[in-house]
Amino acid sequence: MKLLLVEDDVKTVQSIRQGLEENGYDVDIAYDGKIGHILAKRNNYDLIITDVIIPELNGVDFCKLLRQEGVRTPIVMLTALGAIEEKLMGFDAGADDYLVKPFDFLELIARIRALLNRTSDFFPQTSSTTLTYHDLEMNLESRLVKRGGKRIDLTAKEFSLLEYLLKHPGRVLTKVDIAEKIWDIRFDTGTNVIEVYITLLRKKIDKDFTEKLIHTIYGVGYVLKLDQ
Repeated sequence: MKLLLVEDDVKTVQSIRQGLEENGYDVDIAYDGKIGHILAKRNNYDLIITDVIIPELNGVDFCKLLRQEGVRTPIVMLTALGAIEEKLMGFDAGADDYLVKPFDFLELIARIRALLNRTSDFFPQTSSTTLTYHDLEMNLESRLVKRGGKRIDLTAKEFSLLEYLLKHPGRVLTKVDIAEKIWDIRFDTGTNVIEVYITLLRKKIDKDFTEKLIHTIYGVGYVLKLDQ
């Protein structure tokens, strides 16, 4: 497994790099966001770890730029900021997980393994770059979403949530399912973040159409299906 670490603090780099290599990972280092962006585009990494506060291009903009360019490599953000608003900002930029400093290195390893397992188990490679259901279409390479031929602009996290629904049409996905697969296995399911994102997604996917696709199964979760 080949990882990219984007971090400007030399001691932190040395510590994380040593730990990752001891756990069998091959690690490339970038000390600023611009170099990280070049490396991420040039190489096929299994996972990227980035600090938020880094020179040239901060971690949030670095992550957002990669997602806009179609790079779907799992990204873990490291930051000293732990407020829920900061986490949502990172998730909206396209991050897959968020670890607050200081953290136990074993926690980082656990998050990395969970993300790598999640990527292979729940987002398998497919020969088709397009997911469709009824009149809803998603291109995984261009990240273009259309319904009834009308383009729909989504944030990175909305895109991931819709992708998960499209890959499991007709299946009821619980809040725990969504929290684990789209956010983080330790994400606080006691918050209303999932409901907020479902609402935002509905406004874009269903609001202007007679047939609704995203349905709530009260007390259970959500499902992508046609009205019965």
